[in-house]
Amino acid sequence: MSGAQPGETQCFAGYCPVCEKQTTFVLRNPNIYRSTQCQNCQCGPRQRALFCTLNRFFPTWRTMAVHESSPGWDKVSQRLVAECNNYTASQWEPGVPGGTLVTNTKLPCKKYYVQNLEAQTFDDNIFDLVITQDVFEHVFSPDRAIAEIARTLKPGGGYIMSVPVVRRAQSSRRRARLTKEGSIENILPPEFHGNPVNGEGAIVTIDWGFDIGAYLAAASGMHFLMLEIDDLARGIRDECNLTLVGFKRPLPDLS
Repeated sequence: MSGAQPGETQCFAGYCPVCEKQTTFVLRNPNIYRSTQCQNCQCGPRQRALFCTLNRFFPTWRTMAVHESSPGWDKVSQRLVAECNNYTASQWEPGVPGGTLVTNTKLPCKKYYVQNLEAQTFDDNIFDLVITQDVFEHVFSPDRAIAEIARTLKPGGGYIMSVPVVRRAQSSRRRARLTKEGSIENILPPEFHGNPVNGEGAIVTIDWGFDIGAYLAAASGMHFLMLEIDDLARGIRDECNLTLVGFKRPLPDLS
């Protein structure tokens, strides 16, 4: 595949790890950021990277107790809903009490529990695996959120996240924070991403760098791997294509 020019659409053949089919990937943007779509399932490169990571590190995910925070309409969430024997979904809805069960939704998950990721109502040690797709750039207190994820994981459990690491080798920086009164204070010009339950979008609170792994480990007691997959044969190439895998288990005793 040669470099795409502005306004030019290019196609190339490959295998999609999400729909597990030979497919054609369509590239509509020369910088490739979120632009290479599978013609079969319309997934993007970060979703394909996350699914490769899921199958590599947690091949028995279908039989695990899985919590997905903020699932959307994408093929990854659809497969988790359809194939996990013990799947739980959660969404954040301001003004709705935590733990409320919302049913008959239009989302593929059909039902979800209202949860603030930073203060969950779930019991300790109940999930084998937690998954978030592009969520941690929207939380105001990521230290609390990752500590809560660790609390709800069973010993030996794991966590997979995709997140845009836009700062790369630079230090992570805060874009927005909550005041003591509960209002949003913008430190940088406000930026919003799509929200599966709110058409107004979700504000970006943090621009993450590669130091995200160390930050999450320090706040949770888990240890993390950062994976950057680059494989055009599977349609995986993205300027912010980073997947993190966390493990709630002790370090090995090598004495």
